Amino acid sequence: MLNYLWGGMILLGVIFSIVNGTTEAVSEEFVTAAGEAVSLTITLFGVMSLWTGLMEIAKSSGVLEKMQNVIRPLIRFLFPDLPQNHPAGSHIAVNMISNFLGLGNAALPAGIRAMESLAELEEEKTGLRRASDEMCTFLVLNISSLQLIPVNMIAYRSQYGSVSPSAIVGPAIIATAVSTLTAIIFCKIVTVKRKR
Repeated sequence: MLNYLWGGMILLGVIFSIVNGTTEAVSEEFVTAAGEAVSLTITLFGVMSLWTGLMEIAKSSGVLEKMQNVIRPLIRFLFPDLPQNHPAGSHIAVNMISNFLGLGNAALPAGIRAMESLAELEEEKTGLRRASDEMCTFLVLNISSLQLIPVNMIAYRSQYGSVSPSAIVGPAIIATAVSTLTAIIFCKIVTVKRKR
């Protein structure tokens, strides 16, 4: 579906440029944008490689496990029906820590494993393959994603010549804290209503 949407927008842009006689400008912009996309990808690849490598070092050194132990009470609060020491809890913790550090790409594998574990747990409990409260809560929290360091935004701002690329950190912390708090309140309200 998304491919059709993007394809349609590109086609409309080309048709509009033909009608307005600006096809040359559009062609030049295609080439310029493609070059910027490659440059931005290389910049982001370097930043993500650095942070993903640091995450692997944290995992190997035991720091990640200590961080998981720190947020375990939060996970118990957010996912009260999740059995203690279930593998999904560990995957959720890694995902939350990665998102908190702004490592969206590093968070993805842990998020997928968490969803798979939660799906298996729901199937064991109910015999059905459906989205459980835990799965919905995890999805909403993952989307809201409290971030301490918005790595991608800093990289974008740096790439495009911002005088202070890290000036986004404060507003990003406030915005993601509000979105995450809203997500938690929403999930708790929905879970309580559903259990009644």
